[in-house]
Amino acid sequence: MAQYERNPPLEESQLHPDPLVQFERWLQDATDAGMQEPTAMTLATATPDGRPSARVVLFKGLHDGGLTFYTNYESRKGHELAHNARAALVFWWDRLERQVRVEGAVERVPAPLSDEYFRIRPRLSQLAASASRQSRVAASREALDRRLDEVTRRYQGQDVPRPEYWGGYLLRPQWLEFWQGRGGRLHDRLAYRRDGGAWVVERLEP
Repeated sequence: MAQYERNPPLEESQLHPDPLVQFERWLQDATDAGMQEPTAMTLATATPDGRPSARVVLFKGLHDGGLTFYTNYESRKGHELAHNARAALVFWWDRLERQVRVEGAVERVPAPLSDEYFRIRPRLSQLAASASRQSRVAASREALDRRLDEVTRRYQGQDVPRPEYWGGYLLRPQWLEFWQGRGGRLHDRLAYRRDGGAWVVERLEP
């Protein structure tokens, strides 16, 4: 059983006043620690009547004061965000015994930013985005593979255009928590809370 004794105590004085700068520092620490996928984050959304759902997606950088990720707008999470544009994110870095939680409002990123990211994706990922009707029931794996073959032939010898139903989202943080393990399970939890135009840091009991 983990004893959570890898880190010294986390003090308020150690945190950067800007939580996104602090987040980037911890993300770099996770990258340096050799995490297999340090940008993996759990994205939680909910329907208008409060039914939650969660899945792991990849963080794709900061933009305009928010955290970005990309997906199919017609997927389950896309439909839920269209009707309830709030979400929560969780990063877990076991090698560092650290966790970051983020909550806030979500909006689509500008189309040119989605275009820019789509262009640098591996070609097979571009083709898959065009072929997949994400979250819908598949007739069979064979049917999905045939659709991918059709898309591959259609764009042979040319660039794959970004589908209109695929693009990025940006979550603007309104609350963030930096959690660090500590012996005896009396963990350190320091949260940033928006207060007008400023961030207030508060210690939460574990």
